[in-house]
Amino acid sequence: MAVIGAMQSQVIGEAEDTSGSNPDALRGGYLQLLHLVERLHRQLLDVIKDELERLGQTDINSVQALLLYNIGDAELTPGELRSRGHYLGSNVSYNLKQLVEKGYIRDERSNTDRRSKRVSLTEVGLEVRDSLTALFERQLTSVEQVGGVNRTLVEDTNKTLQRLERFWADQVRFRL
Repeated sequence: MAVIGAMQSQVIGEAEDTSGSNPDALRGGYLQLLHLVERLHRQLLDVIKDELERLGQTDINSVQALLLYNIGDAELTPGELRSRGHYLGSNVSYNLKQLVEKGYIRDERSNTDRRSKRVSLTEVGLEVRDSLTALFERQLTSVEQVGGVNRTLVEDTNKTLQRLERFWADQVRFRL
């Protein structure tokens, strides 16, 4: 995590120093950031997988558990859920179907638009969500001391990632 902070500071510093005038100055940090974002998501899935194994929860995978976590207490359409998270190499519809069949999610047709489905967690789904919430809370107790990640660093990193998210969304939307 300290690498992220150093990289994030480097990217912010270079972006501020160059004012966008010299892309070569930003290249290394930007390419490193692309790789880190991908690797971090994979590592998050590994952390979730390890927690599921520790709990003896072997009938769902880490992507499905992350889906349950992201649904939380809400009632969402599959499209809303897809836009809330990143489900690396997975088919959200397939995973939702699996979770319905295993009793973690209930899906109901909308009263106003019978073509639309809404999904929400069952009691069993809520238990998995609560397990992931507890995992993330446990991590909060050591992320600063062990990982060297403090509140300021998290806020700065979030700001950088939000800016990149907007930039990439604009790239898709406007094909710049």
